Amino acid sequence: MELSELTAYAEEKFHIREQHKWSDFPGFSVLADPGTGKWIALLMRQWDTDTGKEIQRCDLKCGQYSLSELSEPYIFLPFRMKGRKWIGIKFDDRTKPDIIFRLFDRAVYSGKERGYTIVLDKTPAKHTNIYQDTALPSFRKRSASAELEVPDKIREMLKLYEYKDGSFAHKCKNFYRQGKFMEDYEDDMSWTGEYRHYFPTYHDLNIRQLRGYFTWRTRVRKGDFSPIAASLAYLYLYELLNGIGTSSPEDSLKKMQEFETGFLDSGIGDPHMRKNLRRWMLEYAVIHDVPAELARKYANPDIIKKDMALSILRYPKEFADEEIFSALCGFSGKKLEQSPVIKKDETLGKHLFASVWRYALEDSWNSGNFFTLCFGKQKSFPWHPLVNAVYWEEHTHPDTDYILDRCRGYHCREGVWQEERYESLYFDRKRFHAFLHETDRRLRKYLKTGHYLKVNPDEAWAAPYVEQVMEARRQAEIEASRPKITIDLSGLEQIRRDALITRDSLLTEDETDKEAQDNRKNQPAEGHDESARDQTKSADIICSALDALHTQILMALSQGKPIDTYMSANHLMPSVVADTINEALFDEIGDNVLECDGNSIMVIEDYREDILQMLGGKNI
Repeated sequence: MELSELTAYAEEKFHIREQHKWSDFPGFSVLADPGTGKWIALLMRQWDTDTGKEIQRCDLKCGQYSLSELSEPYIFLPFRMKGRKWIGIKFDDRTKPDIIFRLFDRAVYSGKERGYTIVLDKTPAKHTNIYQDTALPSFRKRSASAELEVPDKIREMLKLYEYKDGSFAHKCKNFYRQGKFMEDYEDDMSWTGEYRHYFPTYHDLNIRQLRGYFTWRTRVRKGDFSPIAASLAYLYLYELLNGIGTSSPEDSLKKMQEFETGFLDSGIGDPHMRKNLRRWMLEYAVIHDVPAELARKYANPDIIKKDMALSILRYPKEFADEEIFSALCGFSGKKLEQSPVIKKDETLGKHLFASVWRYALEDSWNSGNFFTLCFGKQKSFPWHPLVNAVYWEEHTHPDTDYILDRCRGYHCREGVWQEERYESLYFDRKRFHAFLHETDRRLRKYLKTGHYLKVNPDEAWAAPYVEQVMEARRQAEIEASRPKITIDLSGLEQIRRDALITRDSLLTEDETDKEAQDNRKNQPAEGHDESARDQTKSADIICSALDALHTQILMALSQGKPIDTYMSANHLMPSVVADTINEALFDEIGDNVLECDGNSIMVIEDYREDILQMLGGKNI
């Protein structure tokens, strides 16, 4: 670092210009406060004839306690000045600008004493030519009119800065204190210069830049976004993160989103800011316990999309085929989307891929949960929210458990944060891709799509998953191809009544009288043989609920006789026959009387006698 960098910094930030006060000693100059005239630094340039280089040094009025804070090889006791307020600095390749600038800031704001003493060394160093030392003449205080107009509010804000350990945490605290003080300040002096600074704060800006920033902020708060240096745009985001100019955490997030829309989406700002902004919005939402539903809205869409895909694959029964297939593609690339299985029949193809994944997670033969085998378990990792932003949190954060979604959560214990998530580093991508490759290969053959894939023996473990799904589909197709017999039982009673009316209309008078006499003969005496009456009633129930064919089948089954002739001659399905009879007798028996295993029908032994009794014990 050279002295010229320090003088440039002093002029840019504080409007302090280097003063060459002694024509007889051009190697000496001073940097003085433009308002009070107090010396801040004595600059010394001496030529070394042995090395042919200029020696650059300065005495800086920042307090000798800085010597105990810093152990840099280029910081010494003062070379010329006397008193505990002064230190000496040598400028060479080792000198760090950031440290020197920080010390200079301290010198500007801290020193209040009016007296100082200069001691000029009367014995020059050996083989070195230096300018002769004489008493330095006095100078006139610089006119206040030369100073840029500084609003009282800004002047008071600058005085709030506290010089302590110089740490980043203390810098954040100063920013918060000054920001709250300037929370409602407005200005009207535009500035359009270039400015670059890592982690910028008010303290890093000169007066013109400060006024320009506050003028820009005034317009932004009214919805008018205009271009400004990226570093100053970051300053505005730091304010929002610290709750400066906002009424609640939700209001801070809302204003950050408005900044994204008005400044970044409009093409005004640096698009690289978006990554930081989205990260900060999520971190801010977590540490301020904003509802997870709202936090997901502001988080990086890529993170939410990844977590959603993992949730779908972890709980596939809760999601549709389309969602599962999309999640599979999210971790496998576009190759799966271009499979001939999908191109031939998109709906069927997605259903088959989704079905195979569902079955893989339901089956446990492959030594553990298949999702865990592919994506591992949720692990905890250190999490440092807002570490790359100027953010101040006065108290240790209370213990917190924050669940963002099914695949990501945050936990704080004694101020230390952990993020629990699925980490891509632990994904078994080889297993996952092998599963999809074997699934794709076998589905292509099953659907006869052409463009078949080569067999990979290492992927044979995935075959049972695919085969099980294809076999289930084959059985479903066979079942669907069988003829369906529909029996409408609701009309049987009306048919029976119509048949009786028709029969009665065909009987002669003599036949009618004979039937009546027969009925009287068969009728039991009053109060006698109630069971016979019940049996007749039960038989009537069966006759009214079942047609003759099903009644014959029921009787044969009850008597242990074969029913193959009835079934084949009428093209009946065992399961349909069993369901029909069970439904017809359910109200009377209160339970199923038949069992069917798909191929044969059996009478439940507990009800065999009841059925025979209902049928009158007759051999039909």
